[in-house]
Amino acid sequence: MLSSLKIENVAVIEKAQAQFTAGLNVLTGETGAGKSILIDSINAILGNRTSRDLVRTGAAKACIWATFTDLSPRTRALLEEAGYEAEDELLLYREISAEGKGGCRINGMPATAAVLREIGGSLINIHGQHDSQSLTNPARHLALLDTFAQDQAQLEEYQTLYRRLIRVKRQMDALEMDETEKQRRIEVLQFQLQEIEEARLQPGEEEQLQARRRVLSHAQTIAQQLSAAHAALSGDDDAAGAADGLGAACGAMEQAAALDPDLQSLAEKLNEYYYGVRDLAEELAQRLESTDAEPGELDRIEERLDLIYRLRQKYGTDLEGVLAFADKARTELETIQTSQQQLEELAVQKQQLYQQAKQAAEMLTKARLAAFDALQGQLVEALTFLNMPGIRFVLQHSRGPLALAGQDSVEFYISANAGEDPKPLARIASGGELSRIMLALKSALADKDDIPTVIYDEIDTGVSGLAAGRIGEKLRQTSRGRQVLCITHTAQIAALADTHLLIAKQVEGSRTYTQIHPLDEQGRVEVLARIISGDHVTELSLANAREMLQQRRS
Repeated sequence: MLSSLKIENVAVIEKAQAQFTAGLNVLTGETGAGKSILIDSINAILGNRTSRDLVRTGAAKACIWATFTDLSPRTRALLEEAGYEAEDELLLYREISAEGKGGCRINGMPATAAVLREIGGSLINIHGQHDSQSLTNPARHLALLDTFAQDQAQLEEYQTLYRRLIRVKRQMDALEMDETEKQRRIEVLQFQLQEIEEARLQPGEEEQLQARRRVLSHAQTIAQQLSAAHAALSGDDDAAGAADGLGAACGAMEQAAALDPDLQSLAEKLNEYYYGVRDLAEELAQRLESTDAEPGELDRIEERLDLIYRLRQKYGTDLEGVLAFADKARTELETIQTSQQQLEELAVQKQQLYQQAKQAAEMLTKARLAAFDALQGQLVEALTFLNMPGIRFVLQHSRGPLALAGQDSVEFYISANAGEDPKPLARIASGGELSRIMLALKSALADKDDIPTVIYDEIDTGVSGLAAGRIGEKLRQTSRGRQVLCITHTAQIAALADTHLLIAKQVEGSRTYTQIHPLDEQGRVEVLARIISGDHVTELSLANAREMLQQRRS
């Protein structure tokens, strides 16, 4: 359960701390005092989405701490799964900077908001001010019924089959086309493949052709330079070349080495240079002969490059893209040509999946209808207690085509008065009736989970008198099995609290400050009297407040 909450620099709250107990905890205060800020802070500490607007004006960051005790087995398992030690006490921390950045910690260790959100979902369930109005949306009714039915495993099994069925249907849709379209597509693919295959393209061919074209385009210049290099090495009619000079040098060094053996190594090295230059001159002569291009070779290269360019313009950005397009077209052509056989196989698979999904949907329907029978009994009993006697709560149910949530279309109908036919909630339920219906639903659903703390934000909207007192008694009953926090403006509910906290706002200078005060017996009497009579607290209202507290104790 939530044992304490500490807040710093959150909206109008500069610094505040609240201690909570087991049982029913009630928070009261004037409209605008900051009760919604408290809910926003709890939402933030549970990892839910928030914004920098939560940071108090002028502060660098907002900080929120929450301490939880008596952790449930589910919370402990989630902590261990996330890599945190499941201790007797859990401390969550979250900060939001004025720049919009933030950080989270679990028992002092860094955490992500996603992990905080997953763990927080096992700690607190918050019923907001507008949740009651959401009951008027029939789209929510199926989810509420599934929560009560606890049919998640059945629903997931059905959805797995349904998704497989949809996948097969899409494959069939992709294969199914009329014969005219099929023939047209076959002809297009065959033409494209023929055009690419006749070109006999090779990977890297375009680069090789471009390199050869560059050589042929400068063949004359290359030949001149090769000839000059060859002449410099081998000589010509007018002058001796480097090879001749090295030959003479070799003869001289051989004679010198015959007289001085120490010169033998130099003579051998010079001899190596001589033969190396001769070999190089021979290689240059061979390259010079090869520079002569075959007649028409450059034209053939230009034609080939032009063909590759046109194919690239049609089928890919480069040669590899053209070849990849051909592979894809070949696969598609084969698929179309064998589509009839695939369609027959998929049709058999589709029928089998449909039967399996239909059977799973039917089992899901039975589970939902059985759950509503049980839910109906609990709701009628709870709503009768909540001063809605004679209420009838029925389920409008119909089977439709298979969809992601199953085959069921459901909507809750009620008859709030004897002799009236049940009608949709949106048409006949008042705000006060919706609040009581939501409380009855939440109470029924609470028995289906192990979340130790539930928060009701103004569940008493639109009710007063006897109905408000019954809501308080229902909340008190609920708090015997779990911790309940309730924000209320109703004295009947506040009087039944085990712990009463007052949220008060005050203005100092040009700044607004909100504080949370735990109330003792006398403080509760005074606050209840103000709720009863407003600013003009009388002895009678004080006496009424004392009597309400006395009735709670008895």
